[in-house]
Amino acid sequence: MRLSKQQTAENRRRILQFAARLFQQQGFDRVSVAELMRAAGFTHGGFYNHFKSKDALAAEACAHVFSRAHNALADRLADADQNAWAAHVADCLVPDCVHEPCEGTTLAALAGDASRQAREVQVSFARSIEETLVTLSVYLARSRRASAAGRRRAARDLAIQRLTALVGACVLARAIALANPDLSGEILRVNRQHARDPGRSALRRGRPERRF
Repeated sequence: MRLSKQQTAENRRRILQFAARLFQQQGFDRVSVAELMRAAGFTHGGFYNHFKSKDALAAEACAHVFSRAHNALADRLADADQNAWAAHVADCLVPDCVHEPCEGTTLAALAGDASRQAREVQVSFARSIEETLVTLSVYLARSRRASAAGRRRAARDLAIQRLTALVGACVLARAIALANPDLSGEILRVNRQHARDPGRSALRRGRPERRF
């Protein structure tokens, strides 16, 4: 029976949803097309009705989940509250999000595999990182403590430092969560604390923050 356009679109959305979840949990290479189609409730043969290749699916799944995560972050940082980023970090750097990646830690959950993936997958990562940096830079530049001189460049540099610190903390904490849960927890705790109290802002001086 021929499927309606609406049902075809819904099936495609379901495949993307399950693919994103499995990729986050197991990595790109450990999830086969047959496995993810079975998880989504479809046959293996139906995959190519929706995607030309696994790489194409991976790229679209990443773009889909990254977009959702970015929208949530943008909504949070739109608040004038200068503690909005610290609150985001605090929500991300908890044991539950290390063991089972949540929306805020999607980038960290998949980053370790990205370097071994096709260019089209890396394009999704690059776009997501750039989009996040732009949003975070705007948030940081709004600080009333920021000086006018060099504010935009300083905000960009500081955004890169803040994002890489968050992703790095997630990656390291997750890498040792089973072998050394105490150290994993310490990594999370120290980075949460630093986000709340990063010291004198580099935006006041018009240059990137050096202290981690």
